[in-house]
Amino acid sequence: MATKKTKSAPIDIGIGEADRKAIAAGLSALLADSYTLYLMTHNFHWNVTGPQFNSLHTMFMGQYTEQWNALDIIAERIRALGFPAPGTYKEFVKLASIKEVEGVPKANDMIRHLVAAQEATARTARNLFKLVDKVNDQPTADVLTQRIDVHEKTAWMLRSLLEE
Repeated sequence: MATKKTKSAPIDIGIGEADRKAIAAGLSALLADSYTLYLMTHNFHWNVTGPQFNSLHTMFMGQYTEQWNALDIIAERIRALGFPAPGTYKEFVKLASIKEVEGVPKANDMIRHLVAAQEATARTARNLFKLVDKVNDQPTADVLTQRIDVHEKTAWMLRSLLEE
């Protein structure tokens, strides 16, 4: 027996479909950067060595845990706007502005990679603000503001580890 496809109810939240689609695309890029950053941070947590091992291992765990929780918030906002959230490595690689790090860098190089990835993720979030403000999408603006705050603060904390 063939199943009948059902069409979902139209979305009428005060933001037109074209704008919701553009916002969802921007959030998808943010989700891809966020997932790539999460994976990088978790990888470095597992593989860090050297005199800073204990402090970095613990710090990275706090960062990847925070990042993991943010992924759901971003993906659910995309869904609330009426679009599917990307969820495969293939999609994330295509959408992310952050490139994967090959091999196992030394501890200070891990920190440098993470600073760059935190800043890139903040830029991706910030790039979406103009459209979000234009269409009065306060829930997305709230998500973006929270993410930018976390990424900028984390980048600052990581950068301070590199000072002589």
